[in-house]
Amino acid sequence: MPQVAGDRNRFAQELFTSLPSRYDRLAEILSMGQNGRWRRAMVDHIVPSSPRQVLDVASGTAGVALQLAARTSADIVGVDLTLGMLAQGRRNVAQAGMSERAQLVAGRAEQLPFPDRSFDALTFTYLLRYVDDPQATLCELARVVKPGAAVASLEFFLPPSAFWRFWWWLYTRLLLPLGGWLTGGREWFRVGKFLGPNISGHYRKYPLSWTEDAWRQAGFENVGVRVMSLGGGLVMWGTRSGGPAAG
Repeated sequence: MPQVAGDRNRFAQELFTSLPSRYDRLAEILSMGQNGRWRRAMVDHIVPSSPRQVLDVASGTAGVALQLAARTSADIVGVDLTLGMLAQGRRNVAQAGMSERAQLVAGRAEQLPFPDRSFDALTFTYLLRYVDDPQATLCELARVVKPGAAVASLEFFLPPSAFWRFWWWLYTRLLLPLGGWLTGGREWFRVGKFLGPNISGHYRKYPLSWTEDAWRQAGFENVGVRVMSLGGGLVMWGTRSGGPAAG
């Protein structure tokens, strides 16, 4: 079992331990059906680089890992903190017939169990809100990818428009917890109640401008941002610095 360090790591592990068999359905509910579209948009930034080895951090039930395997010829390694999520992910990988190309291992994003420059590309999903030091975590992600490697991430976001942010606030504070309770009971209610305040609190401390700078300080260049679904989702991408210059 991976060593869990930090309050946010422990909370994430406790939060998701009871959810693996229902996580994929929950993710669609939490994102109002947009999670699959956001994942595709993130993976779009990996596919053109034709990687051979891809690391998927916070892999969960392997949804992104399986899409990477389907859309590239790469071998995929998925890392997650929660053993129950990994077990469900392995079942999903086996069911998809991808066991030879997608491997899931336990680990922490802040201390990845891989040598420097191990991977040609990297993805991470809904990660930085669950670590104690986002900047240090981005530096660790940068450590394990090769110069020139494509990196992309997906995260929830706050709608920039005051109008849509008001409706987002009502959805996350009222409808989301209620919907969680009706569809999944106490565990889903807990996630639904937690999510909105957690997203708001994260961006108060780490606004998008800070996150873009943190990527660059970690060693990524050509950093891009796409706000999706009226501001509910955020896809980011970049390239590990040190690769060949563009011709």
